[in-house]
Amino acid sequence: MNWTWFHKLGSPKWFYEISSLWLRGLSVAAILLILVGTVWGLAFAPPDYQQGNSFRIIYIHVPAAFLAQSCYLMMAVAGLVGLVWKMKLADVALQQAAPIGAWMTFIALLTGAVWGKPTWGAWWVWDARLTSMLILLFLYFGVIALGQAITNRDSAAKACAVLALVGAVNIPIIKYSVDWWNTLHQPATFTVTGKASMAPEMWLPLLLMVLGFYCFFGAVLLLRMRLEVLRREARTSWVKAEMSRLLEKVR
Repeated sequence: MNWTWFHKLGSPKWFYEISSLWLRGLSVAAILLILVGTVWGLAFAPPDYQQGNSFRIIYIHVPAAFLAQSCYLMMAVAGLVGLVWKMKLADVALQQAAPIGAWMTFIALLTGAVWGKPTWGAWWVWDARLTSMLILLFLYFGVIALGQAITNRDSAAKACAVLALVGAVNIPIIKYSVDWWNTLHQPATFTVTGKASMAPEMWLPLLLMVLGFYCFFGAVLLLRMRLEVLRREARTSWVKAEMSRLLEKVR
C-alpha cells in the first residue's frame, strides 16, 4: 500500500495547496445538501403520527448529535497520530476541530431540550444519553482550555491528544446508553447501516441533512486549519509568497 499521501499530510505547504480544492467542493456540497434537506424536512415531510410537527427538530438535532460524536472520534485519531508519528498537522486538526465539536454538542443538547419539553414535559432530565452528551461538551471545553492555557506548543499538543484519547471512552457510552440503561431517550430512529424506523419521505431529508452537516464540518475545519497553518508558518518563505500573491489579488 502506498502511504505517500499520509506522509504528505505532514507538510503544511502541501496541505495548504491541496485543501483549497477540498474546501470549495465541501462548501458547495454543504450548502446544497442543507438547503434541500431543510426545505424538504420542514415543508414537505409528513408530520409524525404521535409527535406531530414537533418531530421536525430531528432535522437539526440528529445531524448535530452525529457530528458531535464523530468530531470527537476524529480528534482522538488525530491525537493518536500526533503522539505516535509527531505529525504537527494532526495537532492543528485536533485543536481546530474542538470548537466546532463543542458547538455541535451544544446545538444537540439545545434542540434535544426543545424536543424534550413537549415529549417528556421537561426541558432537562438526568437521562443517561443526555448526561453523557453533557460530559462530551465538558470534554470539548477541556481540550479547548488546555490548548489555550499551555503556552508551549508541543506540551499543549500532547496534553490535548491525551485528553482526546481518554475522553473517547465516552463515545460508546453515548451510543449504547439507551440499550444499557432504562432511559427516557428513545432508541435511534435513524442509523447509517440499519433500517430506518421512519417512512422514506421522512428519513431521506434527514439523510441529506446528515451529509450536509458533515460537509459543513469538513469545510469549516479546513478553513480553520488553513488559517492556523498560515499563523504557525508565518515566517517561512512559502507563506510569505502566498501572502504576497493574495495581496496582489486584492489590489
